Amino acid sequence: MTERRKPAGQPDKRRAIVAGALTLFARDGYTRAGLDAIAAEAGVSNRTIYNHFLDKAELFQTVIQESTQRVAGTMVDIIDRHLSKVVDLEKDLVDFGLAWIGVLTSDLAPHFALIRQINAEVEHIPPAALKLWQETGPGRTRRELAERLRRLAERGDLAIADPARAAGHLMLLISADNLTDRADLHDEDALRAMVTAGVRAFLHGYGR
Repeated sequence: MTERRKPAGQPDKRRAIVAGALTLFARDGYTRAGLDAIAAEAGVSNRTIYNHFLDKAELFQTVIQESTQRVAGTMVDIIDRHLSKVVDLEKDLVDFGLAWIGVLTSDLAPHFALIRQINAEVEHIPPAALKLWQETGPGRTRRELAERLRRLAERGDLAIADPARAAGHLMLLISADNLTDRADLHDEDALRAMVTAGVRAFLHGYGR
């Protein structure tokens, strides 16, 4: 088994490499993004990349890990902010959904472009990177959301037998993937209509 090379060099170079790799992987996908192009995007040499990472697979896994942790942290903050103290269930769920979708157009948007690339070429993505993404990203946020929904069910606001499944349903129902045009992400009326419809469908199935 090949021993993992210890990171060397300056931390700012590593950050530049990871940022450049995120840009290229999000734009071109894992298969098409080459280390030469990543090095150019980061403003470093290939040798500098190899001072920090064994190969493209390890660099990709690092990008997935750091980007996913950052996004998951933001999503968990949104869950805490909107669902910790629910007063008006429908309104608070709609506000939660709008904040959730708002992340897609924030400075975290490259992460979601990266995820679309992963889904498009999943057969070519290193399995370790896929597992890491699922556990630290979608898995973590779904668990946190499920816990909030469980608490709402315990206090009598919802009728939920399986909080994890309910969390999955809520995420799908408020998802921007339901929009016919991703440009609608910038249309506040379209977003509110979509999220409100999704929340009402969720409450139709899980409300008391």
